[in-house]
Parts: sequence; C-alpha cells; structure tokens
Amino acid sequence: MRSLIAAISCIAICASASALAQARASASAQGATADKSARPANPAPLGIGRAATAEEINKLDIDVMPDGRGLPPGRGSVAEGAKVYAEKCASCHGKSGEGATFERLVATDAGKNFDFATNAKLPRAVGNYWPYATTLYDYTYRAMPFMQPGTLTPNETYSLVAYILALNKIVADDAVMDAATLPKVKMPARDRFVIDNRRGGKVVK
Repeated sequence: MRSLIAAISCIAICASASALAQARASASAQGATADKSARPANPAPLGIGRAATAEEINKLDIDVMPDGRGLPPGRGSVAEGAKVYAEKCASCHGKSGEGATFERLVATDAGKNFDFATNAKLPRAVGNYWPYATTLYDYTYRAMPFMQPGTLTPNETYSLVAYILALNKIVADDAVMDAATLPKVKMPARDRFVIDNRRGGKVVK
C-alpha cells in the first residue's frame, strides 16, 4: 500500500514539475517575442569612432598571396639581407639560421618521402617545409622581428627573404628579390601541399 501511495505521489510531483517547466518556457518565449518587438529594427549608432579612411585601410592591407598578389614595390639582395639578418634576426634564429631561442630557418632534408608525419626528428624549416616564397615575405613583414613586428621596410623584407632562401640553397648568392622575381621561386615543398577540395562527408586522403 505504501509503495502504491509513493508511486502515485511521484507521478503527481513529476506532472507538476513538467507543467511548471512548460509554463516557464512559454513565458520565456512570450517575453523574448515582446523584447524583440520592443527593440528598434536598426538601433541608432553609439557615436563612437569613425569610418576608416582609404589611406588607413591601405596601411593594413598588407597580405601577400601565394601567387604574389599584394607584394609591394621594393627590392633586396642576398648581401643586403645578410646585414639585416645579423642585426635583427640572428639573436633568435642563430647566426646561420640554425635556430637559437626560436625556430631554425635552414634545413633541406625532408626524408625520402616528405616524412614529417612519421619522423619527429625532421626539423621543419624554410628549406624543406615552407611551400611559397611569397608567403615567407608576408609572414616576415607582418610578424618580425619578434619584439618589433611591423618595423621592417619592404626593402629589408625582400633582402631578408633573399638571404634566407640563399641559406637554404634555393636561390643563388647573388639573387635579388622583388615583386617580379619572388613569385617565380619554386620552393622544394610546394607540391607537397594541396588544396583541400572535400565537399562534405567523411573523406580521408
């Protein structure tokens, strides 16, 4: 008998709780609808700030695409890059790009078949892992030196890229990099990276 009473009580409590939850949900939905109708469709601006000028936008529009779009005017030689590197890069990346407090920049070994996924000892560097010389410019220009990012001029950046490529035996020691020559540099790892062309579903390449 006690079990029957307890069961009936439990059913009553559960039914009450369910009804209360439905009532709260309904009230919440009605409140949300009321709030939306009370708010203006297009709130007035706060009057903070102003629209960016074309000049200001251009200063931030510094991204460089793999095909070279976005490269600025300028030029830099390997010899010029060696001087900039010694002054602004060697303390972090080593005297000859071998790495110091930060990653190494020079390495040519990629294993017999680009074995980075199976050989953790292979170092990833510009010479064996970076796919595009143009994006090396992009990263260097926007992010280096580490403690003073954005302070390099286009000429300094072109010269640094030329020097780093020469250290990796990708360009000659007398090479000059600019918006015309840099996109023509084919990196050793370029064909190792492909565009992800999956279109839904679980696909393993």
